[in-house]
Amino acid sequence: ATTEIYTLSLHDALPILLDYLRTNKFEQATDEAFIRERADRAAGTYEWAMLEGYPAAGAQELAMRTLTEGLRYSKYAILREVVENEFADDVPEAKRESFTRKLLPLVGNVFSIYDLSDDNFALSPDYDLLYTELTGAVVLYIEEYGV
Repeated sequence: ATTEIYTLSLHDALPILLDYLRTNKFEQATDEAFIRERADRAAGTYEWAMLEGYPAAGAQELAMRTLTEGLRYSKYAILREVVENEFADDVPEAKRESFTRKLLPLVGNVFSIYDLSDDNFALSPDYDLLYTELTGAVVLYIEEYGV
């Protein structure tokens, strides 16, 4: 029975992780080795938890935590949040997706000094600094090139 649980969990983990990575535009969305390794770890966590007597919901929660560990904040999602919160009047909703995609490679260096893999990053003072820096970068871009 545990083999079936493991197989089912691995089978479920791959599409869940892939969807999460694609939706949040993580760079790892095209890294098949990363996705496979992370899904394998999550499946192993699920199997271990079931063998240890966790209820299915608890095992699933631990597996999901393993699946998304260090993947809470994508560069795209943070930049999109800045654009939506600070530039709603400047960037029409219909253009926010393409604007954010266009801008992301241009502000990539802003992210370089921050550890986005910290699952508590949004609670840190660094998040506020990053948010402020990105806001400034978007202001400069819009002033120079428009939307």
